[in-house]
Amino acid sequence: MKALNDIQNFYFIGIGGIGMSGLAFYFQSEGKNVAGYDKTPSDVTTKLQEAGVAVHFQDKGDAIDETFADKENTLVIYTPAVPNTMGELVRFRESGHTLKKRAEVLGLIANQSFSLAVAGTHGKTTTSSILGHLLAATGAPVTAFVGGITNNYNGNLIQNGNDITVVEADEFDRSFLQLTPDILCITSMDADHLDIYEDEADLVATFQEFGSLVAPEKRFIRNGLPLAGNTVGIEDDATYSAQNVRIVDGAYHFDFKYPEGVLKDLKFTLPGRHNLFNATTALSMAVANGTPVAKLPEALASYAGVNRRFTYRYQSQYKVLIDDYAHHPTEIAAVYQSIKEMYPGEEVLAIFQPHLFSRTKDFMADFATELSRFDEVVLLDIYPARELPIEGITSQALLDKMTLSNKEIVTKNRLPEIVTASNKKIIVMMGAGDIGVEILKVTKIL
Repeated sequence: MKALNDIQNFYFIGIGGIGMSGLAFYFQSEGKNVAGYDKTPSDVTTKLQEAGVAVHFQDKGDAIDETFADKENTLVIYTPAVPNTMGELVRFRESGHTLKKRAEVLGLIANQSFSLAVAGTHGKTTTSSILGHLLAATGAPVTAFVGGITNNYNGNLIQNGNDITVVEADEFDRSFLQLTPDILCITSMDADHLDIYEDEADLVATFQEFGSLVAPEKRFIRNGLPLAGNTVGIEDDATYSAQNVRIVDGAYHFDFKYPEGVLKDLKFTLPGRHNLFNATTALSMAVANGTPVAKLPEALASYAGVNRRFTYRYQSQYKVLIDDYAHHPTEIAAVYQSIKEMYPGEEVLAIFQPHLFSRTKDFMADFATELSRFDEVVLLDIYPARELPIEGITSQALLDKMTLSNKEIVTKNRLPEIVTASNKKIIVMMGAGDIGVEILKVTKIL
């Protein structure tokens, strides 16, 4: 295959995905010819079209635009979520085009610059977006690929130059082993993607393999994880840590301790100790990258978060609606902790859409435990994404395991009625499926 710089045409199958679209925006900004297919229109595909990217929503099979017939000058990038029998994918494969998964292409881009990779079963998107923002806001020539829509940049791509690349190192399908980072972090190693890994030990071993891609002094590891390196923590003995943490007017204030000194009274506006940890990790990597330390407080204070990561959709004296991407028991626990820290004493209605039959099966008991901590829970049916149903794995089975009494399963069309009629001041809607679309409908009604 030619070097990326020498290829003119980039065709995406699944272009509306958050990771795929970031690459599409990147190549479009580099003056390349970019087009692609996605199953359904979305805000992301609309933004791509507004940027001049040709996007279609029907599987054209053999009827692909002639521009992309030139297999020597065309790279086809696809997401593993697309079935192998999909017409366009089959056509490109049979015609001899070069096909690569998103993770491979991201690796090719990152590996041609100084790269900082953010890994972990939770926290990747927030940490990488904070890190990308810290570098861009302090003047570094950075491109950051973020797995969510950043509020500061209204997109999933931060571009301020090409000398440094920030990437999310995704453990799904072991794709992060495609990277050759210069600095990396691991925020967590909780069991997940057990449809890919044999068990939790296999996942941990793969994270350790990823960590070994750099020397220990270039690794930033959550304090307590089974891997040597610089440790990161909150009010503990970690190499890099947040100390003297307090909440003032709804924002965290803390001191950042690092080997060379202490930055006093930093301000960070995202709620939740998990987000404070993500910020501390990003600060640590920024220091290791050589960012002028004196510029970091102002940069951190200006960080505005990522869409669907504890996003306030509606706030009034009587009702607060929070939107979060949480789709794993650990993430639900973090959301609960954030709410209780910010709104002590308030009762909470949680609306949750389970994501994947396999994940629901693997963590059924843990989901039931974490959801049962809320005062009221409403479940939607499981969002299947790429999967077929598994016998006995349903939202009803999850509901039956939950110990709270105020619980029910509803259809999506009932959500506006439930939210508007609820006597709970705090309402949180969680999940990685199409509940993100439903909450926008609810918000509009509120």
